[in-house]
Amino acid sequence: MTFINRVDAGRRLAARLQRLRGDQVVVLGLPRGGVPVAYEVAIALGAPLDVIVVRKLGVPFQPELGMGAIGEDGVRIINEEIVRLAGVSDSELAHVEVRERAELERRARRFRGDRPRISLEGRTVVVVDDGVATGSTARAACQVARAQGAARVVLAVPVAPPDWEDRFGTDADEFVCLETPEPFYAIGQFYANFDQTSDEEVIDCLEQAAHRGAPVNTTGVTNDDPPLRDEEVEVTAGPVRLGGHLTLPENATGVVVFAHGSGSSRLSPRNRYVASVLNSAGLATLLFDLLTVEEELDRSNVFDISLLARRLVDVTGWLRTQADLARLPIGYFGASTGAGAALWAAAEPDAGIAAVVSRGGRPDLAGPRLADVGAATLLIVGGHDDVVIELNRQAQAQLRCENRLVIIPGATHLFEEPGTLQAAAEVARDWFTSHLAAARV
Repeated sequence: MTFINRVDAGRRLAARLQRLRGDQVVVLGLPRGGVPVAYEVAIALGAPLDVIVVRKLGVPFQPELGMGAIGEDGVRIINEEIVRLAGVSDSELAHVEVRERAELERRARRFRGDRPRISLEGRTVVVVDDGVATGSTARAACQVARAQGAARVVLAVPVAPPDWEDRFGTDADEFVCLETPEPFYAIGQFYANFDQTSDEEVIDCLEQAAHRGAPVNTTGVTNDDPPLRDEEVEVTAGPVRLGGHLTLPENATGVVVFAHGSGSSRLSPRNRYVASVLNSAGLATLLFDLLTVEEELDRSNVFDISLLARRLVDVTGWLRTQADLARLPIGYFGASTGAGAALWAAAEPDAGIAAVVSRGGRPDLAGPRLADVGAATLLIVGGHDDVVIELNRQAQAQLRCENRLVIIPGATHLFEEPGTLQAAAEVARDWFTSHLAAARV
């Protein structure tokens, strides 16, 4: 397999595109699978991220044959020759366009919400997808980007067939592709994990990219240098090996291990956003999967807090074997059920954990272990997450360590509302920087 997943593909593609950094770039991801790839490119280039929503206009009796494409702001591209050869009447073309325009507008509202479309006027536009097969959608996206005022269009994909550039003509000014393998049957054959991308993941990527555009740092500590390590890792935890992503900034003052919640993974855009805020404050981060793919199929494992906590303890042990991490104080960041696992693990004898932060978590799942937690514990809950607020208050009453409950106004359970995840990330950052620095003295 060429790529581990779309995140891996995006990071590798971003490395190839570094020369564009600072060149008035806008990165556009093709929904849905192209957006996680584009997210990594945008973050690496320090560029804004948006979706480019296009709809192919298919010939009525042969919809796979495109006779044109439409984009936002009324952009309309018609291939008059195809229309003529296929004998499509004006009324038939209008009918197809009305139907596709309604779907385009629905998708744009769904993905972008209240955020305005980013202007492409006079900009270098990097159109990103997770791969090219026929190329029809990517070609339409390039045409739409140019029609919306792009000065230069770069089409960038991780994988495509050997002759892929021939399919685009002058639709793009530059083509970037990491792999052009042969034989080529489908994009998915070149990914170890090619799970379908959900609408929610697309929205998460866009929201986190928007937040990350200007994260606020009130600590006075910044770290803008390239990290010493920023890589996928495999960690042995008991009888299994788990995937993770480690980021180690230069002169790191501590390391935070993330324990995600049910139904999530190390690829969670929310946790990756929080990790980026911590990295900017000079903290290393390790995001890892608590369960293997096979284990996740059994939903009882997701709520087996003792199993998840043992995995966290094993991963912590692995961290302490890494020469460049061994002396750093360690904190845990848990979300949802992961918060219960983090507190359970922190209560282990000789755990040596300096701080724990729970975001929208279920600390109550740590049950009788709560009284044994020695790490300074911060509980962050959304102001509209009424049930979880009460569960956090009950758990807080059982803690004997230094602790604090912070309620983020206007936030629901997933902190999807504008500014709420940033607020939670900053509170977590301040807690970790304070308590991990104290543990290092």
